[in-house]
Amino acid sequence: MRRLIALAVIALTVTGCAQKPAFEELADGQCTGAQSKLIEKHISGQIDALANKDWEAAYSFASKDFQAAVAIDQFTFIIGSQYAMLVENQGYEFDNCAIASQMIKQVVSVTSGEQVFNLTYRLSVTGNALGVESAEVGKVNTQQNI
Repeated sequence: MRRLIALAVIALTVTGCAQKPAFEELADGQCTGAQSKLIEKHISGQIDALANKDWEAAYSFASKDFQAAVAIDQFTFIIGSQYAMLVENQGYEFDNCAIASQMIKQVVSVTSGEQVFNLTYRLSVTGNALGVESAEVGKVNTQQNI
């Protein structure tokens, strides 16, 4: 009986100390450290799936709204025609992450061939689930050999 009470006290203590989910409150401003880690993991999952040409896995990282509007065959066509740098990437780095009006913006620099592409990802949160809404290609830099 004492053991059962002790376990119940431990369970209540642990539950009481549980942290809020990272996306429970999306306040405008810079992403928190916890949010950045989850966002980077989500985007990395999609980029890595694209590099492996695993279209279904890559598609699964898109938001539910995106998936409702864009079929997987359209997604595959869009990636092939506009985002080949993600499929052929030789690495990527994360930069600025910010939240505005319940939308997350994450800048990612993707190296492909002799170029570095700066992409701005837009992600939404439904419940506590992240989803990629879009990725916009911005400035493109050419790598210079030193």
